[in-house]
Amino acid sequence: MTWWHAAIILVAGVWAGAINAVVGSGTLVTFPVLVALGYSPLTATTSNAIGLAPGAISGAIGYRKELTGYWPQLVKYAIASFFGAICGTILLLKLPKDAFEKIVPVLVGLAVVLVIVQPKVFGWVTKRREANGTEHRGGPLLLFLIFLIGIYGGYFTAAQGVMLVAVMGMLLSEPLQRLNGVKNALAAVVNVIAGTIYAFVAPISWPVVALLAVGSTIGGQLGAKIGRRLSPVVLRITIVVIGVAAVVQLVAKEF
Repeated sequence: MTWWHAAIILVAGVWAGAINAVVGSGTLVTFPVLVALGYSPLTATTSNAIGLAPGAISGAIGYRKELTGYWPQLVKYAIASFFGAICGTILLLKLPKDAFEKIVPVLVGLAVVLVIVQPKVFGWVTKRREANGTEHRGGPLLLFLIFLIGIYGGYFTAAQGVMLVAVMGMLLSEPLQRLNGVKNALAAVVNVIAGTIYAFVAPISWPVVALLAVGSTIGGQLGAKIGRRLSPVVLRITIVVIGVAAVVQLVAKEF
């Protein structure tokens, strides 16, 4: 690894950690960077999961005030994420490598679409709450959806945060800042579980992991502190541009 490759990965890690703390989808920054630098999609995914885990934890800690008094519910959601992450990790390791490389452009494209439609989903959720004024507790349906998102996150981490906030926003009557804190905590659970398994049985680039871990930890704290001051529009535009570029690059490799 050259010094400038290392610098690019470190900066990407900081940016991804900040984006994950604020919006989610930081993988759409680091994944294309790693693929562009010559890493295989599988190695990029597994190294991402481990390297961004410290940043997810950092972002969750940064939102600890929003989680005050909410720990019993968070533990239930975390259990669903835990088992979902295990299932997703098993899928990644058991399915053929060629199958993963073919489906990655679709998953990245899905993540980009989710980032684009997120404001519309939030707007709909807000209007629905104002219209009926009732309390929503989620229940078994929410646990099941969090489990499914955990499977997706264990298989391919990009945009799991967007999915989590979307489903929780529709099924829970909680402030969006609290939901963002819950999202960070659940993403941390998925990344830690998947990363731990990958560390023993999957192809990993440990220099990449180290750089992403340092960068994402710094970025997670920065994102938690200044996230409320950043323009969500600018963040989404950046994510979408990078994500579209990744799809084009991955599809081009197939031809």
